[in-house]
Amino acid sequence: MSKVVCFGEIMLRLQPYNYERFIQAERVQFSFGGAEANVAVSLANFGVDIAYVTKLPSHMVGQAAINSLRRYGVDTSKVVRGGDRVGIYFNEKGASQRPSICTYDRAHSAISEAKKEDFDWESIFSGAEWFHFTGITPALSENVLEICKEACQVAKKKGVKISCDVNYRSKLWTKEAAREAMTALSEYIDMIIINEEDAKIVFGIEADKTDVNTGKLNKEGYEEVARKLMEQFRFSEVAITLRESKSASDNDWSGLLYDGKECLFSKVYPVHIVDRIGGGDSFAAGLIYSLLKGDTGRKALEFAVAASALKHSIEGDYNMVTVPEVEKLAGGDSSGRVQR
Repeated sequence: MSKVVCFGEIMLRLQPYNYERFIQAERVQFSFGGAEANVAVSLANFGVDIAYVTKLPSHMVGQAAINSLRRYGVDTSKVVRGGDRVGIYFNEKGASQRPSICTYDRAHSAISEAKKEDFDWESIFSGAEWFHFTGITPALSENVLEICKEACQVAKKKGVKISCDVNYRSKLWTKEAAREAMTALSEYIDMIIINEEDAKIVFGIEADKTDVNTGKLNKEGYEEVARKLMEQFRFSEVAITLRESKSASDNDWSGLLYDGKECLFSKVYPVHIVDRIGGGDSFAAGLIYSLLKGDTGRKALEFAVAASALKHSIEGDYNMVTVPEVEKLAGGDSSGRVQR
């Protein structure tokens, strides 16, 4: 019986080796990933009973996607089989002043063409305590948006806590469509996870004196963003990831957690990036894990930010770290010295 349920799309990730561009690459490496799948793997690595829900074809690529989750202990028994396609994304890793670029090929994927009757949410949420999805999933199609609404309604009825990482993707839907859909879904969401850009684009809430392109952040402005989100939607927690982007290779990384009474800011980590995809997902997983085990807001925030800082050092979507490794960094050991 799984404590946490994640729902979304797992995709095949294709990427040139090292930092090559696609126009120069002669071979590519493949792996699997996707926002909610990344959260599921992180939670499994932390020892949480976690189930991942999606729809995948019965062919060998769909099976390979399932196997990529099973190897880390994710429960895939609730995955629906059917459809023809596994979504693909092509990732070109950036470096220095050249940004990373993601190109999607996910139209008509199995999950995007799923129907409401594919998922028995009453059964899926049996014994669950937490449900997590992202704003990417309802962006896949109108029918998946309706599936998300039904999942949220059943979870809310059963007393399951709901978290959502807004994760706006301009290549999937317009900001107007995102605002309408996410405003409606926010009626059910307990904990919202968001970054500075998405707060502005999706909800029209902007931090003062902050420019994401120059990497300058204003803490007071973000506290106001969290307060406005809480007032508008009555979330139980608002979490904001704070990325000060100096280049594609080097960022400062931190986070904020607001519970309606106290606004907490984490320590700031300077990160030299190996792979930034999945950074926000590892932050979400860290928060879910820590709050589930009863940690206070401060401890949960520091665990989440440390987990996501470590993710930036790991190739691929999935965060391959353990609880002791995260706790060591959160406790102040950021030396990176060889462990013998």
